[in-house]
Amino acid sequence: MPYVICEPCVSTCDTACVEVCPVDCIQPSEGFEDVAGKQLYINPDECIDCGACEPECPVQAIFQVDEVPDKWKNYIDINADYFK
Repeated sequence: MPYVICEPCVSTCDTACVEVCPVDCIQPSEGFEDVAGKQLYINPDECIDCGACEPECPVQAIFQVDEVPDKWKNYIDINADYFK
């Protein structure tokens, strides 16, 4: 899993990252219409590790998996579990 979307995305769900993704691997959670508590997720099987999404995120929620801040490490599993 090259990139992970973390807590700042929850309820924000800005789609600037989706617009720049060359492989369309960023997806909204189910029930995206009701934004409260929802977020975007990066499909680890489709992500090509290009990094285009990271600088586009206005809330700085996207990190390379090995650079996720300690306080948001649980989002590594949250993102992976979403695609199981």
